[in-house]
Amino acid sequence: MWLKYGIDTDKNVLVGIEDVSSGKTDLICLYCGSKLTAKKGKVKQHHFAHTEETCRPVATKQVPSLPLYDAFNIQLSGKELEELKVLWREYGRHGYSIPTVPFKFVLSKLLRWNNDYQSQGHEFTNLGKIPVCALPLELFNQVQEPLILEKLDLLEQAATRAKLTNSSSIPERLADLRIYRAQIQRILQFSLYFLEIKADGKLLHKIGVTRRSIKERVIEVQRDLKFHYKDVLVNVLGTWLHRGNVERYFKYKYQELNYPISTLTEYFKFTDVEPVLEDLNQMAPKILSEIELDILQDELPKMKQI
Repeated sequence: MWLKYGIDTDKNVLVGIEDVSSGKTDLICLYCGSKLTAKKGKVKQHHFAHTEETCRPVATKQVPSLPLYDAFNIQLSGKELEELKVLWREYGRHGYSIPTVPFKFVLSKLLRWNNDYQSQGHEFTNLGKIPVCALPLELFNQVQEPLILEKLDLLEQAATRAKLTNSSSIPERLADLRIYRAQIQRILQFSLYFLEIKADGKLLHKIGVTRRSIKERVIEVQRDLKFHYKDVLVNVLGTWLHRGNVERYFKYKYQELNYPISTLTEYFKFTDVEPVLEDLNQMAPKILSEIELDILQDELPKMKQI
């Protein structure tokens, strides 16, 4: 798993890979204290690498990441994912029960048995609809958010056990927890936005997230598009506070309608945008839990005393 955060020793804060330029940095690894280099190429995910030798925790383990944030194949192989997509096209999208399914899909909770006496068979769960790009955004939140908090609880328990037993793994467990809390803080800080764009007669749409005002972001979007179009008009169709978790699933769900403009990849060309708008507008306003409020207000972010 890629390392997405380094620590700024001057300010004692975690800095995300999105907030630095490519190349050597003054940031250090939270696990070992070594200097980090930002890798921001066009093939691999952007990440931090150790400027010298990679430390054992990063080299041999998975750095904690948010569930269903940027990986939506639910750990399926390419062949398994295609198999699941076939079941969706032939049965799931029509509401038909599936007579025979591979047990691995039931075991991983992607499919379940439907006890309806009129249509006995298997059906897709909400989790199973994610890899086939079929789950509405509102239900996606309902699936993802409990998983995020459940994993947070597990990491806190691991840190507590390490401290109670005076384990040598205490620094590593605390680093895991701090990095994970930083990721939660990041998605809560962001507002999701959806824009309508008229550019030289083309009708496009853009999804994105911002921590600044939408007015500032629109100005940037117009500036970027001016390199490719003469006349650009941007209309804000909606913003959703604390919904930074949704952007990447949106891109995954509507990937077939993605319309890259040179290096700008967050643009889409919809034949009918109304169902997309409905999908976005069905999301209920985000109500922050006490745990989320604590993380959002944490300036470092540090972790609770364990």
